[in-house]
Amino acid sequence: MKKDNHYFAWGLTAVCVIGTVLLLYDVVFRESIVMNYAGKLLDILAPVLYGAAMAYLLAPLVNWFERIILRRRGRTPSRWRRAISVLLTWVVVLALLYALFSVLVPELYASVLQLANNARGYYYKVYGWVIHMLESNPDFAVKATEVINEYYTDALAWINVNLVPQLQTAALAVTGGVLGVFAFLKNLLLGVIISVYLLAGKESFAAGGCKLCYTLLSEDRAALFIRGVKATDRIFAGFVRGKLLDSLIIGVLCFFFSSLFEFPYAPLVSVVVGVTNIIPFFGPFLGAIPSAFLILLDSPIKCLYFIIFVLALQQFDGNILGPRILGDSTGISGFWVMVAILVGGGLWGVAGMFLGVPICACIYAGIRFFSDSRLKKKGLPVSAASYATHQPVWPEDGPPEPPPEKPKP
Repeated sequence: MKKDNHYFAWGLTAVCVIGTVLLLYDVVFRESIVMNYAGKLLDILAPVLYGAAMAYLLAPLVNWFERIILRRRGRTPSRWRRAISVLLTWVVVLALLYALFSVLVPELYASVLQLANNARGYYYKVYGWVIHMLESNPDFAVKATEVINEYYTDALAWINVNLVPQLQTAALAVTGGVLGVFAFLKNLLLGVIISVYLLAGKESFAAGGCKLCYTLLSEDRAALFIRGVKATDRIFAGFVRGKLLDSLIIGVLCFFFSSLFEFPYAPLVSVVVGVTNIIPFFGPFLGAIPSAFLILLDSPIKCLYFIIFVLALQQFDGNILGPRILGDSTGISGFWVMVAILVGGGLWGVAGMFLGVPICACIYAGIRFFSDSRLKKKGLPVSAASYATHQPVWPEDGPPEPPPEKPKP
């Protein structure tokens, strides 16, 4: 019987290896049937993913309401405390969304309409700046003409090959956009309902996941895996929730002071600054540069005031508000934050710039845990500062001699 089990294990291993090789070949070298089916599966599970994301973001608010209601523990049953907490959470969220959109959407629409009406004047203003600069610098004008003539053919080919097909695709997407909007709203509504179920039974779902881990893995490995999941949750919860709250506060402050100082396009500028603030490190610059240029077209002096205001706002966010909300949720240095943003942005765009930091923090925490565990087994210090002056300890007869060289033929 043991021999048969041995052959079965080898056969199962061979099947898994062959299946993995075929899967990688299909993903890398072919049109990937697996990825197509995975995309369809994600479309089907979109309401579940929306609901899980909402539940993950709203769980702290549910816990906060539950702690308040827990003070009347003897009078409120447990299931009713959870139901009331979930209901109050969604009431608060919907009230905030209604207040935000009732104030922001009309102002934002007015700003976009004003920008569209002034676009023609802004075009002539920029055109006049360029003509004046070329007339004042004839040498620069000659070089600019040479560069334009050099790249004219490449630009024309890019327009015909890349831009026109993309515009056609965008036009087709717009024509079918109504159905897409209805599908998104349907998935969003189902996601809200699913989030209620997840929030109501989050402890039971967590317990079921732990049970599955102990079923599939040994006790030590399951405990180690659950510890890693909790560390990942702590990093993502601290960064994602904290950064979203921080960006919302920055956007509201920007809207308040922009309206107070009478900056043009205050709602539009505030939305741009608040949304781009989600991206660490580079976000404030990505939002401030186009906003400052937009204000510059209307009033250069107000553009200068806006730049000063944004610098002061980012100092407040970086030194006071951000540390109070985020704390040391990632545990990585500024250098690795920049690397994570660059790599994440290169792989997945704007979403990668935002999620690259917590992903890098999780990888860093896993490597540090593995390194510390190995060093403790070897009886070595785990602090990196200890290795700045660390010298290897050789036996009394000195370091080992290198192996003798083999004689050359």
